[in-house]
Amino acid sequence: MINFEYYTPTKVVFGKDAEKETGKLVKAQGCRKVLLHYGGQSAKKSGLLDRIETSLKEAGIDYISLGGVVPNPRLSLVYEGIRLCKEAGVDFILAVGGGSVIDSAKAIGYGVANEGDVWDIYSRKKEAEACLPVGAVLTIAAAGSEMSWSSVITNEDGWIKRGYSNDLGRCRFAIMNPELTYTLPMYQTKCGAVDILMHTMERYFNTETDFEVTDRIAEGLMVSVIHNARILMKEPENYNARASLMWASSLSHNNLTGCGLSSDWATHQLEHEVSGMFDVAHGAGLAALWGSWARYVYMENPKRFARFAVNVMGIPQDFEHPEKTALEGIEAVERFFREMEMPTSIHEMGIDLTEEQIETLAYKCSFKETRTIGDFKKLDKEDMIRIYQMAR
Repeated sequence: MINFEYYTPTKVVFGKDAEKETGKLVKAQGCRKVLLHYGGQSAKKSGLLDRIETSLKEAGIDYISLGGVVPNPRLSLVYEGIRLCKEAGVDFILAVGGGSVIDSAKAIGYGVANEGDVWDIYSRKKEAEACLPVGAVLTIAAAGSEMSWSSVITNEDGWIKRGYSNDLGRCRFAIMNPELTYTLPMYQTKCGAVDILMHTMERYFNTETDFEVTDRIAEGLMVSVIHNARILMKEPENYNARASLMWASSLSHNNLTGCGLSSDWATHQLEHEVSGMFDVAHGAGLAALWGSWARYVYMENPKRFARFAVNVMGIPQDFEHPEKTALEGIEAVERFFREMEMPTSIHEMGIDLTEEQIETLAYKCSFKETRTIGDFKKLDKEDMIRIYQMAR
């Protein structure tokens, strides 16, 4: 194992009617004016925004609103949010939605609190020195942004998708009522399950594979995600299954499942370029790419993939041929993705990649051939090209 720091300052309020605590939690932050940030019409139609606005008013909190966040949140709306916050004197941002809304809120927070262009932070030209405080009312179990230090924004100029991680952006609180996810389209639930699973898989497949307690936590979480996703396919209003998936979303991305270990993140980096270029759902993109990445790298440590196959996917161990067990585990993951009606190739998302597009994806992913990605196996631009070719 390697040395680690585990920092999770976010206060979690979890359970039925938890959103009624919003006003009290915001008031405890000592703020004067709030930006209420959300996505499309679902939060309005469900009555959730009305309940939150009532809670803020009862707590004597003044607020302004900005909706319009879309999946793969856009830099242009971040700029609009920064402008509104500065004009209105906003000192707290309340995100109502899933990972896209929370990521957008974090980016606005960085933009208000730092001089210059916020995109310079996401394009790694400079580090953030501060962030406006952010809180979240979660409506989708997926990204884990409510407890992570990360956010991802898409710049429409070139359709470049970049992530940024800093403890300054961690939410002050996260309100989680599993009932708020009942009305989600099943496609979003399925994409969310893949994203949750992948956040732990990115940590599990690493070069430091000897910290048993973290491995067992990770394996248990992944088994739970698969089990409860299957329940929700048949019973979308099963409260315990919704609650399990929602809590797993947070635990999978607050680094609990990565303590003492290195992490990979190659599949996420490869996917960011695909969803940046084609605007596909993040979870679907991960499902489309993971099998190809896994087959490309598994021989670096087939025993690690074999352990995953046995402990997570229930594959019998072939002690003489661990590479066979490893491949059966990869196939079992892809069967689960297909069971979730998720793609296992880019073509299944309605995209037929050309060689020119593959070259562009790899060029962007390698930051113009200036970096490698991954930890389980370091991948340069040529490796990225091969994986995109396998996945198409």
